[in-house]
Amino acid sequence: MPGLTPNVDWDTELGGGVRVALVQAGTFMSDAGTVFGPVPRTMWQRLVEAELNPDQTLTQALNCLLVDTPAGRVLVETGIGERYDDHHRQQRGVHGEPILPALRTAGFDPETVDLVALSHLHFDHAGGLVDAAGARAFPRARVVAQRTEWEFALGSNPRLQASYDQPELRLAEAWGLEGAAEDTAEVMPGVSVVRTGGHSGGHQAIVVRGAVRTLGFFGDLCMRPWSANPRWVPSFDDFPLTSVEVKASLFAQAADEAWTIVLSHEPLRPVGAITRDRDRFRFEPSI
Repeated sequence: MPGLTPNVDWDTELGGGVRVALVQAGTFMSDAGTVFGPVPRTMWQRLVEAELNPDQTLTQALNCLLVDTPAGRVLVETGIGERYDDHHRQQRGVHGEPILPALRTAGFDPETVDLVALSHLHFDHAGGLVDAAGARAFPRARVVAQRTEWEFALGSNPRLQASYDQPELRLAEAWGLEGAAEDTAEVMPGVSVVRTGGHSGGHQAIVVRGAVRTLGFFGDLCMRPWSANPRWVPSFDDFPLTSVEVKASLFAQAADEAWTIVLSHEPLRPVGAITRDRDRFRFEPSI
């Protein structure tokens, strides 16, 4: 990928001039019980014993993808961004470089991004749409989130309002809606968005197809390795029954077609594949 330095966390060729790099835009903390939702602690504690923080939180990476294709350059996700004050950074345990300096550290100019694809509009995925001053962080880029996701994000339902940072999203609303997707669509040759719902009302997966391999980024439907079990959903899924259903069908396709998978919040081994495990699925890391 031209211009990138060894500071990217991982990169790969998918064939046909399509290349993908992983850039982690810092980390934040999530309550461990919330991450596992209805799953009993006796079932999940052994999986995270070594990484459980003293305050019973888990360190969550903000994994973003940089995709170069013959048709243009795509950024998948933007992380939390630069607008948090010290109080909110401490409250959410935010550490590390946000997306703009992280990209520059990797030797990449944010102004060369042609398209920004967001799995959804929660603070930890869409916060980097604007820079520290509240202006467009990627001035040339079309922003692609589902139109229905914007409707959920900026709506008046108090349960859903709690999931979004509405004042920040209002800064991006006008130009964000210009590029909104309607259901499943190819948004650039080789790059598609697939509306899934589940985690949020307009949640979407991003699928990148090269000449040799396909890569899937399933947003917060597949945030950590244990998410490969369709029945394990976090308590912050707005539509958990939809999550269970769509995960099963999406993961089946990924397993049967041997897609490379990148997890949205896994800090250590975020790249791998989903394989079948009886009537369920398993995430097998490759790095």
